[in-house]
Amino acid sequence: MARRGRLLSLAAVLATLLGSLGVTLLLGQGRAEAHGVAMMPGSRTYLCQLDAKTGTGALDPTNPACQAALDESGATALYNWFAVLDSNAGGRGAGYVPDGTLCSAGDRSPYDFSGYNAARADWPRTHLTSGATIPVQYSNWAAHPGDFRVYLTKPGWSPTSELGWDDLELIQTETNPPQQGSPGTDGGHYYWDLALPSGRSGNALIFMQWVRSDSQENFFSCSDIVFDGGNGEVTGIRGSGGTPDPDPTPTPTDPTTPPPTHSGSCMAVYSVENSWGGGFQGSVEVMNHGTEPLNGWAVRWQPGSGTTLGGVWNGSLSSGTDGTVTVRNVDHNRVIPPDGSVTFGFTATSTGNDFPADSIGCVTP
Repeated sequence: MARRGRLLSLAAVLATLLGSLGVTLLLGQGRAEAHGVAMMPGSRTYLCQLDAKTGTGALDPTNPACQAALDESGATALYNWFAVLDSNAGGRGAGYVPDGTLCSAGDRSPYDFSGYNAARADWPRTHLTSGATIPVQYSNWAAHPGDFRVYLTKPGWSPTSELGWDDLELIQTETNPPQQGSPGTDGGHYYWDLALPSGRSGNALIFMQWVRSDSQENFFSCSDIVFDGGNGEVTGIRGSGGTPDPDPTPTPTDPTTPPPTHSGSCMAVYSVENSWGGGFQGSVEVMNHGTEPLNGWAVRWQPGSGTTLGGVWNGSLSSGTDGTVTVRNVDHNRVIPPDGSVTFGFTATSTGNDFPADSIGCVTP
């Protein structure tokens, strides 16, 4: 992650220098990565981002485990809560993903999720009933065919112990489940029924591995649960005591300007690459998850309170009267091939709210 930040920082400097000479720097087009994680029962990253979200775009967890993970892994990982992935896993599990790193995709994700491996008993958790059948929801931030392997920790496992493969038993494999909601939205998800084993009580963990059938890419998800007669209630997050809304009401904006949505196969992922007192450098990866080339793109978001964008490279910036910003393609990166991506970067001044105040998404160019 640090290396990626240094490379993008160098790219920004080169872009500025070459731009002053009338030369354009082209960043290479990459392969688009899919994204997804368990929403019910909620994974550590999913519930921690619900706990941490504020109306200003700042992340302020109330749960101590979520705060510790944020301190260790940084805000970029939590903002990309749906990207606990390994691009080359190819269905491999035990013997490939080391014990103690299951909740961070073996530390092979493009983001640092190592903080979410912590063996502690105060993670947000979902309350369930042993022997019941529950409706599983798994984010379809980018939709792809494949199998969902569902594991449950064995009786006697303790959340204060490192999670290893020997702690798990496979209880279900679900292939190509149906979807509800649109890919690339907070609430869009796959869904299916899961029959929980009988005779269980106390703390446990559900681990899921999504094995894509059209790629070597796999996703990993750790959901802390407790068998106590519950019906899906969540505790340990901001305002908990019930089930969290998977698609919370966004911060109000000008009603004449609709909020950004993911347009068709286009998807945008926001990252903070470097920060300093009073400012930061960010990047946005624009992905094409469709089967046809994407000819022209635009990305819109509402910057966090006190944030003002400055220079942009590999994109053209415009600002709306409602405070939103839109970055459109330039000539050299107008077309994104199927399963491909392009990245634009920017610098900004900031009072500390480096992330968007609401969702970021593709809009009509």
